[in-house]
Order: sequence, then C-alpha cells, then structure tokens
Amino acid sequence: MTMMGSGAMFRTAARCIAMLFLCTVISACASQENLLLAGPNAKQPALKVEDAALFPSDDYLRMGKVYFRNESYGLAAQSYQKAVEVTPKDAEAWLGLAASYDHLRRFDLADQAYEKVLKLGAQNATILNNAGYSQLLRGNLQSARRFLLRAYELEPDNPYIQNNLRLLGESERSVKRSAN
Repeated sequence: MTMMGSGAMFRTAARCIAMLFLCTVISACASQENLLLAGPNAKQPALKVEDAALFPSDDYLRMGKVYFRNESYGLAAQSYQKAVEVTPKDAEAWLGLAASYDHLRRFDLADQAYEKVLKLGAQNATILNNAGYSQLLRGNLQSARRFLLRAYELEPDNPYIQNNLRLLGESERSVKRSAN
C-alpha cells in the first residue's frame, strides 16, 4: 500500500469535486433539453395526468406509505396531509391520512378524512373496509357493521374484510356476555 502525500490527496479530491460539478451541470442541461434546443420562448409540452412522476404529491404519498409500514403513524399523517394539500382530490392520500389518524387514535380527524374520501365518490371495498375497521376500533359496532357489510358485498372473497367481520362478531359476542 502506498501513502499519498497531502498534495496528491488534494489533487485527487479536487478532481472528484470537479467531476461531481461537471456531472451536475450535464444533468441540469439534459433536463432542460427542450429549453436549450428550442429557445426561451418555446412552448413546453403540456403535462399529462398519466405522467404521475411529475406530481409532487406522489412523493408525499410514497413517504406516507413508508412511514405507515414502519409504524411511524405521526410522520405518515404529516406526509399524507401534505399530499392532500397538494392534490385535494387524491382518494388514496385521504385514505392513508384517515388510517394514520386511526392508529394515532385521533378519531375526530380520521372521521374528517373518511368523509373527504367518501365524498370523492371512491366507495370501493378497501375504503369501506377501513372505515368499518375505524368504527370497530372505537366500539361503534352498528356503524362498523354497515361499512363492513357494504365492503363485503363488493368483495366477498377479500380476506381483510372477512377478518374484520370476524372481529366484529367477536366484539358483539363479548359485549353481549358482559351485559349478562
């Protein structure tokens, strides 16, 4: 192994920094390709809704999912909140926000988020199941049953819905036993 003198180390470090700078400049130029080739007054292509990579709410949505999976529900709620602020009609972000609030036991805020997602017209089995589970968590068994049965009608083979209906049945039996 050879030892580098301080002058050689400095030159190597300077070369690395120069290469990083050059790569950054080239990358920036490549991303501005249309502007450079067409001039500053050229029309830029319109953004397409299908190109999800261009929407900043997707970054917040992805981070919310990561935090949620890692059981960091407070951080998940913050990320989902930013996502719905950027894209207020994003049902998936509202659902993530509601589920995060459920885990934080902030049912008042969860209700608001479920109300938003249901108003968006997104009443699929997942949303109805989550809303039913939310009601189950707080002991609102009749409301939980309504949501879960509607979800079951849409997807009777869904194991999550089936499990939540089992939990509901166990909760109802437990309440009946404690009343006797």
